[in-house]
Amino acid sequence: MERKIPQSMPSTVLILEDENKFRGLLSRIIEVEGYKVLQAQSARVGLKLLETEDVRVVISDVKLPDANGVELVKRIKEIHSYIEVINLTAFGSIKDSVKAIKNGAFDYIMKGDDNARIIPIVNTAVEKANLQYQINQHANNINKKYSFGAILGKSKVIVDCIDLARKVAKTNTTVLLLGETGTGKEIFAEAIHEGSERKDKPFIAVNCSAFSNELLKSELFGYVAGAFTGALKDKTGLFEEADGGTLFLDEIGEMNLELQARLLRVLENGTFNRVGDSKISKVNARIIAATNKDLKHEAENGRFRLDLFYRLAVFTIYIPPLRERKEDIEILARNFMKEFSIKLNRKITSMDDAFLKVLNEHSWKGNVRELRNVIERTVIIANNDTLSSDLLQFDFYTEILEQSSQTLDLADIESRYIRKALHQTNGNKTEAAKLLGIGLSTLYRKIEEYQL
Repeated sequence: MERKIPQSMPSTVLILEDENKFRGLLSRIIEVEGYKVLQAQSARVGLKLLETEDVRVVISDVKLPDANGVELVKRIKEIHSYIEVINLTAFGSIKDSVKAIKNGAFDYIMKGDDNARIIPIVNTAVEKANLQYQINQHANNINKKYSFGAILGKSKVIVDCIDLARKVAKTNTTVLLLGETGTGKEIFAEAIHEGSERKDKPFIAVNCSAFSNELLKSELFGYVAGAFTGALKDKTGLFEEADGGTLFLDEIGEMNLELQARLLRVLENGTFNRVGDSKISKVNARIIAATNKDLKHEAENGRFRLDLFYRLAVFTIYIPPLRERKEDIEILARNFMKEFSIKLNRKITSMDDAFLKVLNEHSWKGNVRELRNVIERTVIIANNDTLSSDLLQFDFYTEILEQSSQTLDLADIESRYIRKALHQTNGNKTEAAKLLGIGLSTLYRKIEEYQL
């Protein structure tokens, strides 16, 4: 028995046929199998439907009033490449069948074939179209993840950064990204790569602070067998792996002066030597570097090569800290809430005003990365569908209470947090103080102040 498509999520089949009786009969047969069926008497009407309806399979007569069904396959594929087309004809020919398949048709069958042949073909075509649709969606999601669309915000400072990055992406110019830790420098680097002509080539990221200088040298430039103890065979370096693509050097301010000289040579003429090798290798990799340090200041104090700084800083983009783009906090927070709700299978749909107020008042020393971590934690511990201020750790808003003159709402947050800690410890004040991260005497004072 052929498997039927579940009625809860029917795939859509479009029938293009000018003969009313046959079109109606074929429609009923396919609907019985659980599919949603659309009908059109002409190619013009059918193509219009493809613009608005989620069609997975088209069954098209070869001879339509306004088009040749064999030629129509190309036009349908141009609209959505995942749609499968089945050509029907009353007078088949080998020439037409070959051309139909060449144009991308799934199958070419004769009208009058029994239903036992038509339905299996439709089922297989739908399965193939659904699979290709999912592949396309996955590819689109990946592209979006690494594109400029992944950089969220409406503040002028971030919009200006994105505009600069879009412009430089189209070139092969070296880019230096400056900004505090957690501002999203790697996301910008990925977006620049994705927006360039190199996007189909590798994007390779390396954190220069994560390796010792010797290990970083062998990772970047590779080595030949026998170059040092333990080098048993040749190893390709990251520069070679990134050939034709982009190499992202994060925390480049941590690179020592010897490695800086090697990097300068690559930037100047695209050549380098593997460790232990006298042979010169050439590479065509775009360099995007990033640091949270003031590289010019480091250079002036002898800790970074000034000539390398100027080679890297051909095009510099300063990515502002989150505290300088407050209007982006809510946008980012809601995006992270949605992301972690899906990832953690939690039904979190909103944030209350007090929660947003505390987020907006926070200093965000860890920037976007810190905000992401905070939202992940609150999504995990939330007891209902709303993120509220009492889900935030006590020390999260202590600095706000100390600095703010508008203490009414924040004092309410603090009192509710203390009340929650007392509830969790069954009134044990010593344990509550430990949970809150404050002294016992401070807790007693707060209890009296808030009359808890």
